[in-house]
Amino acid sequence: MTKKQAHPENKELSEYKQKLFADAERIVKEEFPKNVLEFDALLKSPKLSYDRLAQILPDKSLNIPIPDVDNGNTDSDEPAAKRKRVADEVVKQTGPPVYAFTSGTVPCNENLAQLMDTVRPRLRDAVEQCNTVKMWITLLIPRIEDGNNFGVGIQEETLSEVRNVESEAASFLDQMSRYFTTRGKLITKIAKYPHVDDYRRAILDMDEKQFINIRLVVLEMRNHFSTLHDMIMKNYEKIKVPRNSNTEHLY
Repeated sequence: MTKKQAHPENKELSEYKQKLFADAERIVKEEFPKNVLEFDALLKSPKLSYDRLAQILPDKSLNIPIPDVDNGNTDSDEPAAKRKRVADEVVKQTGPPVYAFTSGTVPCNENLAQLMDTVRPRLRDAVEQCNTVKMWITLLIPRIEDGNNFGVGIQEETLSEVRNVESEAASFLDQMSRYFTTRGKLITKIAKYPHVDDYRRAILDMDEKQFINIRLVVLEMRNHFSTLHDMIMKNYEKIKVPRNSNTEHLY
């Protein structure tokens, strides 16, 4: 039995690899430059201009009115000290009061939500594209041998850069999701302590920071794809064929 008969090639696996290679090369040559231009256009658009920052930030009231505090029992014959002890005991047992939002729900920052809805799909595509290119390079790495590993070193360096871009894009997606959770917790703090202005100011600072973060995400992704495309195209032949098969010069 020949070696080929003992280990027949899996046709479906071979077709998968061929399709993967074709997709990866198309992504590098077409999608990466497209990503650079799209992120650059978004970065330079009025949507992400610092001049728009004043419009992005919500009103300080946040649609959460400051209720009048009713100390209650003001006409009571009980001494003030006793009334205070009773009030302190209630707070100790049940926690501070939570005032109802008389104006209805507290909306999220719609301007920031729209920006994130614009950037998020691009980040998801970036993660998938980098994953495809990562698999392409990984499958092109030849078996381990002594010597003639210069091309393999180029493959590994490129692979490391692809993984870095994939990891950062996934991290940016996670950061955008955590923003809403953190902001929601601050809103509940305002509900419990509506007279504390620091919590309201913290919301404004958080929204400003998020706008700057979104802009930096777009900037970083543009630079990453630009660098990655340049790196792969400059070493394209070495990535595809890392080792020279000609051995006649060895003799």
